[in-house]
Amino acid sequence: MKTSIIIFLAFSVFIIGTLMPAEAHCDTLDGPVVKAAQRSLDTGNVNFTLIWVPEENEAQIKEAFNKTLEVRKLNLEAKDLADMYFFETVVRIHRESEGESYTGLKPAGTDLGPVIPAADKALENNSSEELVQLLTDAVQNGTLEEYDKAIAKKNFNPDNVKAGREYVEVYVPFIHYVERIYEAATTPVEGHYTEDEYAEDEQLH
Repeated sequence: MKTSIIIFLAFSVFIIGTLMPAEAHCDTLDGPVVKAAQRSLDTGNVNFTLIWVPEENEAQIKEAFNKTLEVRKLNLEAKDLADMYFFETVVRIHRESEGESYTGLKPAGTDLGPVIPAADKALENNSSEELVQLLTDAVQNGTLEEYDKAIAKKNFNPDNVKAGREYVEVYVPFIHYVERIYEAATTPVEGHYTEDEYAEDEQLH
């Protein structure tokens, strides 16, 4: 019986981990969803995990949680496998609630760039100072770079159509850049941030 449970969990982890592509934050082993799931397992309180999934999936998470707690009692190997099964299940359901695809958990220490860790750190330390400075520097540097490109081509000879087109080629990206930055800063964020939106912003600069 114990062997069949372990085999089932191993197969479940393999299947869950090969479904679809993952996000760059909530699907890491040191991300907030897995941390919440680990806290639930350590404390026996599933509520730490439930906040990361929709209400309609609560029963599924509770069932996986209870199964995991039972299997953890068998031995260390079963415990590790059961924990991973629970992590995979929670993250998969969380991703599905975002309308995003999933392919498994990314390793701890995955490079997320500077802003996500800074945002998490700001919440942990109850201070936004470093985060605001990081964002301010990024916006300033990006804006000045695009501005310098445009200003360098601005004073072209009207009779030099080639030079005029070169100006347009840098003017348009400059305008789009500052427009998108302003919209991002002034538009309320609703719901989850999709990978498509993230990819679009990555192309800003």
